[in-house]
Amino acid sequence: MNNEKWSRGLEGVIATDTAISLVDGQNGRLIYRGHEANKLSLQCSFEEVCHLLWYGRLPDADSLLKIQEKFRHYRILPSHVSSILQALPREMSMMSVIRTCVSALESSFFSWPPTVDQAIAATAVVPTIITARMAHLKKEEPIKPDPSLHHIANYLTMLHGKKPTDTHEKALTAYSILTMEHGMNASTFASRVIASTESDLISGAAGAIGAMKGPLHGGAPSEVTQMLHEIQTKERAEVWIKEKLENREKLMGFGHRVYKTTDPRSEALKEMTKQLAGEDPWLDLAYFVEETALRLLDHYKPGRKLYTNVEFYAAAILKAVDLPPELFTPTFTASRMVGWTANIIEQSENNRIFRPQSLYTGAVPFS
Repeated sequence: MNNEKWSRGLEGVIATDTAISLVDGQNGRLIYRGHEANKLSLQCSFEEVCHLLWYGRLPDADSLLKIQEKFRHYRILPSHVSSILQALPREMSMMSVIRTCVSALESSFFSWPPTVDQAIAATAVVPTIITARMAHLKKEEPIKPDPSLHHIANYLTMLHGKKPTDTHEKALTAYSILTMEHGMNASTFASRVIASTESDLISGAAGAIGAMKGPLHGGAPSEVTQMLHEIQTKERAEVWIKEKLENREKLMGFGHRVYKTTDPRSEALKEMTKQLAGEDPWLDLAYFVEETALRLLDHYKPGRKLYTNVEFYAAAILKAVDLPPELFTPTFTASRMVGWTANIIEQSENNRIFRPQSLYTGAVPFS
């Protein structure tokens, strides 16, 4: 084996090819099957973009109705999964609950090879798992899925007990579309490795959830929420940000490891914030803080080209739709299920089992 060429963590290594998404960090683009993700997030419904990622094309009217009907059908939590959910310890984290309940979905329906119907079933039921668990923890009866509502509106209704405003539905839809898929990240890679063994779709999805649970991957943007809570009002924004920068403290929600220019997801959520800012005080504050922070960053750190990242507006939107911080990563997971299952299906269509090698650094016995 040639030990000279290797990459810890496989960073920069191309392990497969894909037609699902392109993360173009140099030019600040995120593309879903030939479409700019930021435009999709502002123009399409959740189900329309699901159809694009799973089938490779946006749906016509008839296809959209069919996928919406399948979402409604698969939202119902199987009775055995409901029993498991209620039996889990109260102290178990929501991500662990989702992983366990998704694993319990495994049945002959989810046998190899993976299908789009399997992907719809796995995606449609996650919001029901989340909201049923929240109700159980509050010792309340869970709100049943509403067949008259689309995916995002149904999630918010089951969570809050009332239909969301159009403002909140649009905001969470944009966020969910932009977090559906993001290249060969740790959880997506985990799902494809599992799928490459010809294991079932549910095993691949459960493995991906396990990866998302780790704080280095799926950590919620709670620091941004805390920042906005501390600022409280527009009048306090400049003084608060100046103090942080003068003390050389990190300003949460700015700068990104992959994108070397503007994060396209942030730009799309910013556009949503512009449209909704006057309708929601929290979003209005977030937009003002972002403008103030960018102006001050340019003054205090000239030439650094620090842009708003997706976590800033993710935090603003998740708080605006009244999600508690402990549901930030689970909600991210609910949308990313679409990308994981799309990758599992794609892996099955031209499969080769993943079998990288390692660089041995241990002792070797003398002969």
